[in-house]
Amino acid sequence: MEILACPVCRHHPLELAVDKKENEEIIAGTIRCMKCGNTYPITDAIPNMLPPELR
Repeated sequence: MEILACPVCRHHPLELAVDKKENEEIIAGTIRCMKCGNTYPITDAIPNMLPPELR
């Protein structure tokens, strides 16, 4: 999380909200940029860091 930056505004660090976790792996959740407010879903342990207009 410390190396991720928002693809829209380049702000970092981002905020992580975990919905489901198995062992140490995050299965579902959301990554949120505190500066621009964009959110990026985590589904099946894969974060979708594409800008909202490209998802």
